[in-house]
Amino acid sequence: MEITYNLKPASERRTEQFKPEGNVGFGSLRTDHMFLMDYHDGQWCDPRIVPYGPFEMAPGAMALHYGQSIFEGAKAFMHEDGEIYTFRINKNAERMNRSADIVCIPNIDEQVQMDAINALIDVDRLWFPMQEGACLYIRPFIFATEDRLSVSPSTRYTFCVVLSPSGAYYAAGVNKGIRLLISKTFHRAVSGGTGASKAAGNYAASLRAGKAAAAFGASQVLYLDSTNQQIEEAGAMNHFHILKDGTVIIPTFTDTILKSITSQSIMELGEMLGCEVRQETVMLDQFIADIESGEIIEAGGFGTAAVVSAVGSYIFEDGHIVTVGNGEVGEHVQRIYKLYTEIQKGHIQGPEGWVKRVERLAK
Repeated sequence: MEITYNLKPASERRTEQFKPEGNVGFGSLRTDHMFLMDYHDGQWCDPRIVPYGPFEMAPGAMALHYGQSIFEGAKAFMHEDGEIYTFRINKNAERMNRSADIVCIPNIDEQVQMDAINALIDVDRLWFPMQEGACLYIRPFIFATEDRLSVSPSTRYTFCVVLSPSGAYYAAGVNKGIRLLISKTFHRAVSGGTGASKAAGNYAASLRAGKAAAAFGASQVLYLDSTNQQIEEAGAMNHFHILKDGTVIIPTFTDTILKSITSQSIMELGEMLGCEVRQETVMLDQFIADIESGEIIEAGGFGTAAVVSAVGSYIFEDGHIVTVGNGEVGEHVQRIYKLYTEIQKGHIQGPEGWVKRVERLAK
């Protein structure tokens, strides 16, 4: 792929490494540039890096009316050698195409996606925030741009990648359990729908449930299947729980559950963690009974942004509260978080190919 570089003048670009005085937060900042590529006449074309700024888009662009839009989320980290390394972005590229298939968007070659991400990070590498736990959060996304109001797949799309210099999601580490609302009113997805994709509409549909959770003092909703019998996802995370023998259980992936890259990675790290990590169908009634009997000692969610979120308690819509263990963050969750983040930062050698250095190619 031949990328065109239309960069900001050197006088308007960052010239020194970003050294924020305080925690920069997560997801609010942007770097100087973005990557763009267009789809028309049956092919992806015109890959380019340009200054970060607004899009020019027709009011009739189909993404605005029919929600034909998907996205990904990944991270890059600075290691002790001063170089920036991406973390498993090949899995994000693979999942982007899986999402694209579900909402009828043309695929983008996985290597092209990775080259785009690497080129943009290289250009804006000085934006990496120099503070403990920081990352460059990577947001690739695709949206339909054809100006047409009939309901059918668009014939034109834009692929964009933006970067967000971000601090640790939990500035003080994973030291407090969250509460989840177990809802039988709201459902994230049904079989045959878009639940297994990172479609923008899935997240819009979750906002109302999130407001309901907040009214119960909960951070997110623990979604059940449409029959209200099986546990599926926890808000924007894959759910998990840990048995008293240390076994980690993740609900089996279905077409109503997004295939979390963090969950997949944890399953591959079982040997390094020294425990069994497996998937199975999790029935709600048995899950609650196992918490109350002490068979389940920890629980939480896996996701890119936070990596691991520990759950201290669950609340039902009738106000009934079930506490996991002593309600605190357990040793197993802490161990998982430490191993995973140490691999990302290059302090521990992970499986081959998980972290890859961003080549210095800037124009």
